[in-house]
Amino acid sequence: MKSHREELWFELPTRRGFVNITPRVEAAVRASGVREGLVLVNAMHITASVFINDDEPGLQADFERWLERLAPHAPTTQYDHNRTGEDNADAHLKRQVMGREVVVAITGGKLDLGPWEQVFYGEFDGRRRKRVLIKVVGE
Repeated sequence: MKSHREELWFELPTRRGFVNITPRVEAAVRASGVREGLVLVNAMHITASVFINDDEPGLQADFERWLERLAPHAPTTQYDHNRTGEDNADAHLKRQVMGREVVVAITGGKLDLGPWEQVFYGEFDGRRRKRVLIKVVGE
């Protein structure tokens, strides 16, 4: 069995944003030499997410509005977590909804994604450096 590990680093200039990381995950799979197996992609920070969905700008705008309705940033005083001096409780909640990680099958050396599926990094408390782990295992 083969194993391959890579880290992706992000520092978005905005508080929130979505980045299509599919090409970078595909590159990691190619570098691994794995033909049949799995790839785990997970956010290594508690205010960021990795998820799979369609790469369509309208949908990303919908995510933004929906998440802000579920867990609005302001007023920051509405969250107990923010009493610690933070102002990012909403980012923790948004991450919980969007998820920490995805696992994708590798078949014939390629990501086995469905039609329109893409892998995304979701940032909910940006403007600082964060990382994503890619772990490829298989034969």
